[in-house]
Amino acid sequence: MVIIGLGYVGLPLAIAAAKSNYVVVGVDLNQIKVENINKGISPIEDIHDIEIKDLITHGTFTASSDYSEIRDAKIVLICVPTPLTAERIPDLSNIENAVRSMSRYLSAGSIVILESTVAPGTTRNFLLPLIKSETKLSQNEFELAFSPERIDPLNNLWNLRNTPKLVAGLTEVSRVKAKNFYSKFVDHLVECDTLEIAETAKLLENSFRLINISFINELSKFCFKSGIDIRKVITSAATKPYGFMPFYPSVGVGGHCIPVDPLYLSSKAIEVDEPIQLIELASQINLSMPQYYVRRAQDKLKVLEKKKIIVIGVSYKPDLSDTRETPVEILIKGLKQKGAEVHWHDEIVKEWNGEKSSVLSNNFDLAILATPHANVDLTKLGEVPIIDTRGSI
Repeated sequence: MVIIGLGYVGLPLAIAAAKSNYVVVGVDLNQIKVENINKGISPIEDIHDIEIKDLITHGTFTASSDYSEIRDAKIVLICVPTPLTAERIPDLSNIENAVRSMSRYLSAGSIVILESTVAPGTTRNFLLPLIKSETKLSQNEFELAFSPERIDPLNNLWNLRNTPKLVAGLTEVSRVKAKNFYSKFVDHLVECDTLEIAETAKLLENSFRLINISFINELSKFCFKSGIDIRKVITSAATKPYGFMPFYPSVGVGGHCIPVDPLYLSSKAIEVDEPIQLIELASQINLSMPQYYVRRAQDKLKVLEKKKIIVIGVSYKPDLSDTRETPVEILIKGLKQKGAEVHWHDEIVKEWNGEKSSVLSNNFDLAILATPHANVDLTKLGEVPIIDTRGSI
């Protein structure tokens, strides 16, 4: 079998499948990543080097940048990113490029499973015609399924095995084939009646999170101005055993899911002339949060010009090195536009945007805690005032 894309989704899948007695080839166009994986060096925090080394030694896993590896594969998974364009509209170019490269190598009897997040109708109306246009196989010679990823990096409670997984197929045969594959390493599979149900369910999951986080961020602004501790408000509300789920304030959501996936749903809703206004508003609120903390910094220091500010944590999530869609980038740009001398500290990311992590010290006018990694020692700041984007007053 072949997995296309060896990131936070594809690599854990490849490892799980290889441990379940599949012979797995992971295809990725990043040659440095491929070389490192084949040396047993993991590019992500959730997979340990020894896991990769053991599977490579046993001959059940290898990485490659050659799409011809698909020639003998009966199972092909597509796990490439589906980001937004600069205009914040869905970008399917990674899927398109992967499919054009792989389809010529598809063999009769194979199944293609899409894990990448897409808008409703994409698997049926975009992916299927694209495969058909590039392969020599007829439609009845291959199967097509959709099973959206549910990977939460560094989650110690929910992982690939114990997180229920949605599975849908173009045909019943497709669905059964996909289910049989995943059942080897996923405990609970949820079969969806149509591709569109599974596609929409994935988008609902992350739209729900975006809307609620954006609401909490708005509430945190009110609480700050009113002198109320938002963290204690959330803790108190969370004692209700039903009808409530806690979400927490931040400088804005980042990563490959929450700020991106809802706009795939919103874009499709606009296309069918039934816009989902709550998603649009939540996205605007999320994007506005970095500028809110620029204003907080200005209120704190009165003037930002020539002030020395350190931003702590630039990845989108604590203890993770992933900086995709990180709201901290907008925060730093906003501070610099006000004339501040901005440094950042993140010993997990280390290097980012051509800069290196700065050392924590008391030689700053202000510190902004954006993404608090577990090993950050704030005592090194001494008496430097701190703005905590996670809900301080």
